[in-house]
Amino acid sequence: MAVKKKRKVLIILGIIAAAIILFLMAVFICHKILLSREAELRTPLGELVDVDGEKMSVYAEGSGEKTLVFMSGGGTCSPILDFRSLYSLLSDEYRVVTVEKFGYGFSDVSNKNRDIDTVLEDTRKALREAGENAPYVLCPHSMSGLEALYWAEKYPDEVIAVIGLDMAVPEYYEHMKINMPVMRLGQAAAAIGITRLMPQLAESDAIKYGTLTEDEKNIYRALFYSRTATSSMINECRYVKENAKLVAGFDVPQIPMLLFISDGSGGTGFDKDTWRRIAKEYIAKNSSGKYVELDCPHYVHDYEYEAISRQIKEFLSE
Repeated sequence: MAVKKKRKVLIILGIIAAAIILFLMAVFICHKILLSREAELRTPLGELVDVDGEKMSVYAEGSGEKTLVFMSGGGTCSPILDFRSLYSLLSDEYRVVTVEKFGYGFSDVSNKNRDIDTVLEDTRKALREAGENAPYVLCPHSMSGLEALYWAEKYPDEVIAVIGLDMAVPEYYEHMKINMPVMRLGQAAAAIGITRLMPQLAESDAIKYGTLTEDEKNIYRALFYSRTATSSMINECRYVKENAKLVAGFDVPQIPMLLFISDGSGGTGFDKDTWRRIAKEYIAKNSSGKYVELDCPHYVHDYEYEAISRQIKEFLSE
């Protein structure tokens, strides 16, 4: 009887395992079919430029004496559309440029190292190939704050100001826990198409709170399903603490700097007081630094784009 019972349990487990495998196969096939149907939505909005034999996406509009370079936070699947609500209010006075790193938006997914030197050189090359010329006003969100600060240190003649959109500073990464196994699991789920079973995940802050058109929202969703937890993004996370440690070894750049600081909600992993304290302590070391506290989540440019655009114009006209 015991043998028969054990055999029955094994049969049941085998049926369950087979059902799961068949389900995942069906999800994956459906995902691939939908990716094919969404191909037209993934037509680049800007220009694809060659960077070491691979393609990076650069979008620009507007004109003016100053060029603002928007740099996305980690894991933002569509930087061009994520920043659109903000830069569309600035392109009447400035040249505005968004660079999509490898693995983001319309750029290729690359196996290149994501140490900060490589990331920075990729960005600089992409801008040059797109015909954009330094010096720049850097507008980094979140993780790209490290790249912006390093840029100002390594190539001071190329950076005239930094406007941080709730940007990261090195001290955050001293306390931040990065769970690589969970990220790998998310990467696998995205590759299979599990994310399509939870459509609410594709509804980014830019879609819910920004000024995107319905067509742009559909493009954003299509990019979400093809640019979530890419290998390039995962590699960035592997290097980020090392990158932060390198940047922490330099003094705070003594150039015009304005930080917009959120309430810490929306994915930072920090409580409001800690998130704001670290940013304010950092900017206090800049002799002319300024900051603005905003009562909104981490993607500040998707919530307070009108207020931020006004204050950027005031800041750059001083």
